[in-house]
Parts: sequence; structure tokens; C-alpha cells
Amino acid sequence: MERYLKKSILRDLAEKMVILGGPRQVGKTTLALSLLPGGSESHPAYLSWDAIPARKMLLRGELPADQPLILLDEIHKYRGWRNLAKGFYDTGKSRRRFLITGSARLDHYRRGGDSLQGRYHFHRLHPFSLQELGSAVSRETLAQLLEFGGFPEPFLKADRRHWQRWQRERLTRVIHEDLINLEHVKEVSQIDLLASVLPDRVGSPLSINNLRQDLSVAFETVDRWITILENLYVCFRIPPHGLPKLRAVTKERKLYMWDWSLCEDPAARFENLVASNLLKYCHWMEDNEGESMELRFLRDAARREIDFVVVRGRKPVFAVECKTGERELSRNIAYFAPRSGVPLFYQVHLGTKDVEVPAARARILPLSTFTSILGV
Repeated sequence: MERYLKKSILRDLAEKMVILGGPRQVGKTTLALSLLPGGSESHPAYLSWDAIPARKMLLRGELPADQPLILLDEIHKYRGWRNLAKGFYDTGKSRRRFLITGSARLDHYRRGGDSLQGRYHFHRLHPFSLQELGSAVSRETLAQLLEFGGFPEPFLKADRRHWQRWQRERLTRVIHEDLINLEHVKEVSQIDLLASVLPDRVGSPLSINNLRQDLSVAFETVDRWITILENLYVCFRIPPHGLPKLRAVTKERKLYMWDWSLCEDPAARFENLVASNLLKYCHWMEDNEGESMELRFLRDAARREIDFVVVRGRKPVFAVECKTGERELSRNIAYFAPRSGVPLFYQVHLGTKDVEVPAARARILPLSTFTSILGV
């Protein structure tokens, strides 16, 4: 299956080096290798920092000869990776193209040295969505996506036992390998515990104070740990969207997981799936079109809430409310439509109902139809 970013990466490689970020095991290496003849890890142009021979070659300042595209995988684990990549690019950009991949946020971990500003395009690879899986998606495909998540291996296997083992092994590697390599922290076991309880907080305003009490640490410590998990693509938080004409909540943020299959509650899992799809859309618009995008939510002082608001250039573009069943228009949409300035509302569900409500500038529609509108 060709991933949705492949054509964009090929286009951008003609101009600059490309940095490809995303969660561990989301398919970055597979996508990168698909750009090489044969697509094998044994290809001489594939250089992984985790492989000792490749690491020694890179530290000597050497690259394989006669390779028009060089793949540098997990190189961010080297503290001076930016200077190293800058040197390779500046001296060889007329003869070679460079693609750098990594499972930590390569746009965040600036480990000193000269900046690569102006030398690269950045892309973020997301898990599968319904749109990426194909236009003729069945209800069985959607059920599989909800149960096993959008990471390629567990989704394609669709086996509960495999999913459980994969989850444990992946989180262990993220916490005990990526975290230790990239952050100076001693409380690894507590961060591991924090990661295990976060799926239960999905969809609600996240109380750092409650987590602080549960973990018996300072407020600032918990907030820093969550930021670390965000940088490792374990979770992401979205802020509220302030409205000048309403008493909107302006501080609390909501949390979601990159892997929505970790959510045990079906409603929270569905909401997380929609959140992930919207984040994928925002990142696509930023990385490919250069738009300034934000994913937010809408909530007033009376606790009326719309799950998501997509903002472009500080202006709301559309809002999304999640309902697992085929229901009438949400009361919250009816309330916010004349008061918020949001031009369009979607009420997304798991059924087949597809109707418009012109008075509220709203549409009630299936998830599959909604993802086709987003296009990613």
C-alpha cells in the first residue's frame, strides 16, 4: 500500500532535504525504503544510526558512492546530528538527495550546532485513516481500524493477541529506549506509569493537578513529563478556542493518544480516532501547503462543548462533534452556531445518516464521508 505522503516527499526531495517524523512503527522506514530500488534495508543508501557499521561510516564523514538518494534513519539519537546532516547536505546537495527519518519529534529536538533552517522540508507521517485505506471502505474495515488502531502492523494483522504483544513491546521501546536516549530523566518508571493512565483521560479536559496527586510529584513535573510524551509521539494535547462574545474556557487542554486503540471506552476511542484524523489533516495542510493550522475545541463556562474546531490562520474553518450513533443535531451545535462565528459544523457518527441542517450551518454525516471531505 502506497502511503499518502510518498508523492509529496518525492516532490520536495527535488528542492531540499526532507525530514520525516512520526511515531515509532508508524511506517516511516518502510515509506523511505520504498523510494529506493528494491526497497530493502540491505540497500547501501540506507544508513541507520542503530547499525554500528553505518554509524561508524557517518562519524567518519563518509557516504556510499554513486547513490542519488541517501536515507538517514534514527540519526537524531546522535547529539550532533544537525551539524552532521548540514555538512553532508551543503557539500553534496548538487549530487545527492537526503531523507532523514526518526521516531522522535525532529522539529523539537534541537541538540545544538548550526540550524538546518532553509535546508529542509518537514513531513509528519500519521497512522492509517479511512481515506488512506481506500474509498470503498466497509463497516468491517472501520471496526478493524477502531479495534486495532491505525499503526500498520497491528491493523493489518487484525489479531487481538498480536495487538496486545505489539502494544507492550512498542511502549517499552518508546519509554525505555527513545526516552532515555533523548531526555535527561531519572523517573522512567513514573513516566511509564503516567503513559499507562493517560488513555483513561482521553476526551475530557486534562487535570494536571489530579495527575500530580496520583503520582505524588509537582505540577510542573507532570506537565513536563506529558510534554516529553508528546515529543515522543505518544499523545497530543489540544487547547480551547477562545471566543470574544462568549465566556469560553481558555486554559484547560484536552488530551488524545496517537494510538486510539489504547482507549477502552468505545465513545472515547471514536472521539480519539476523529481527533487523530483532524490532526492528520492539519499537519498535511501545514507540511504540504504551508498553512498555519491548529486543532482546538470549544467549551464555555456552562460546560457546553464542541469536540473540535479546526483553525486556519487564527480563524475557525469548521467544527466537529462526535456521536457514535445516528442522532438528531446536537444541542451544543444548535447553541454555538449563532454565537461562535464558526462557519460550518459537522456531526460525525458511525452510522449511515447524511443530512444537512441549514439553519445551523451543519451536516450530520458518517465518518467515512467526513474523511473523504478532508482528503487524508
